[in-house]
Amino acid sequence: MDSTVLAGDGAAVKWWGWGARDKGFRLEDHPGLVAYLKARLETGLQEESLPVSIDRISMPPARLDRHLLEGLRKIVGDSGWGADKLQRLVHSMGKSYRDTVRIRRGEVPLAPDAVVYPGSEEEVRRVLEWAGEHEIAVVPFGGGTSVVGGVEALGGPRHRGVVSLDARRLCRILAVDELSRTATIQAGILGPSLEEGLNRKGLTLGHFPQSFQYSTLGGWIATRSAGQQSTLYGKIEDLVLSLRMIHPGGVLDTLKVPARAAGPDWNQVVTGSEGIFGVISEATVRIRPVPVRKRYGGFFFRDFPKGVEACREFLQSGLVPATVRLSDAQETEFGMNLRPRSGNWKKQVVEHSGVWALEKLGYRPGRRCLMIVGFEGDEAATESAWKRARKICDDFGGFSLGGGPGRMWYQDRFEHPYLRDTLLDKRVLIDTLETAATWTNVTPLYEAVRQKLEEAIRGTGVPGIVMAHLSHCYATGSSLYFIFLARQTPGQELEQWWAIKEAASDCLLSHGGTISHHHGVGIDHARWAQQEHGPSAMRGLSGLKLSLDPGGIMNPGKILPLD
Repeated sequence: MDSTVLAGDGAAVKWWGWGARDKGFRLEDHPGLVAYLKARLETGLQEESLPVSIDRISMPPARLDRHLLEGLRKIVGDSGWGADKLQRLVHSMGKSYRDTVRIRRGEVPLAPDAVVYPGSEEEVRRVLEWAGEHEIAVVPFGGGTSVVGGVEALGGPRHRGVVSLDARRLCRILAVDELSRTATIQAGILGPSLEEGLNRKGLTLGHFPQSFQYSTLGGWIATRSAGQQSTLYGKIEDLVLSLRMIHPGGVLDTLKVPARAAGPDWNQVVTGSEGIFGVISEATVRIRPVPVRKRYGGFFFRDFPKGVEACREFLQSGLVPATVRLSDAQETEFGMNLRPRSGNWKKQVVEHSGVWALEKLGYRPGRRCLMIVGFEGDEAATESAWKRARKICDDFGGFSLGGGPGRMWYQDRFEHPYLRDTLLDKRVLIDTLETAATWTNVTPLYEAVRQKLEEAIRGTGVPGIVMAHLSHCYATGSSLYFIFLARQTPGQELEQWWAIKEAASDCLLSHGGTISHHHGVGIDHARWAQQEHGPSAMRGLSGLKLSLDPGGIMNPGKILPLD
């Protein structure tokens, strides 16, 4: 299998899965995980279901004729567009479970007719003008990491074709105001390039979603992304000071001020709009100095409710960790089995002795929960916060595991998505869903959704694993992030997945949770987002779209139903 797909920084990436082409997850390095999965999922992990080769993928033929393509070429030049098979394939869908299963099987029912790479706002404006004139749908595309169908190459019934607008050439840091601590940055920049540019000046945005290496500033804004340190730095909507969006017929440009009361906040209207109004071209964001000190560590709690209480107390007592991540008992067990086996027998003996001793103290398998907590800032403030956090953990029965678990999590935090491809190779379903609730409802919602997931998986005729964690905490509540695994049903992989996801999504809303805390809406969550908002809000959103995109060319079928 070959690939010449490049991320914005020139790194070769997979078209059939996650991340860099030369990286993956080796099950043979994790014998504990293999044994755990075999026992829990009742699978030998022997069957293989590998991606088809690219020459076996059949895509719908491109519909744009030579005259239309010539008009596009005149706008962006010979190197600013493409319509070969690989470019169309990469821009046909994102990285959701549904996307990955389909593309690995060679099923690409929708593909853009061409891909355009504008190099300036003026070129974006002219592309949208061309698309409106010829009734061509435009799907904005950043890093392509959507897990909810947000970049599916979908057009409406009146569209003559679909163009994917890839923002990778809009990738510059335009200005840094060190006095005001703001930076104006083009929306197509990838996370690593953004951070490297700011770090050279001793600054950081502090936004590190799990997709950080392959996602863009514009994509973060379009989907209301959360970073793994967002408890301290804020979600992306907290970091946007102003933005520019090119929409059919105009430019929406908000004022660079720290706050104002001049009517509704258009920053917040555009943030989370997923390209249905226009193309976010640049944003001015709040930045901070790179922290002098980072201290991460781990604690065991005897059960999940005690850990939840400690998380709540952190935030309500005024502590603001960069990260506080509480795994339930199932995720804790999964994580302990995920650790690679140590080659040092003495270290193995010490680890086993320590686990045995903790069990005697009441931190038992099936109940104990691991918390990863980290603080970032100057030396004195970080150490002071750490001492206060440790005292709170002590009050709720937390046992300090030292810095090792925190360092391991921090080191591997971008590597976990590679496991999904490996498990798909072994015919194992693995997917996620996430929500948020107030502290009053966190534990009841967790129990309801966990039970519904377990019930739905059993309903497909196979055993499963359901686990969850808190990962973004607030004084008023927290996110909840669920991960579920099951043995795939051959020939019914997508139907099996949808039955589970549909049941869990219904459960989320019926028990007071949101359909998404940070993954967005796209296609997959549209039905539930409409229920969550209600008819008045959806009519208002439809009216905004009609005003900003009267021709209905921008990312059809996402958030709002197709016309």
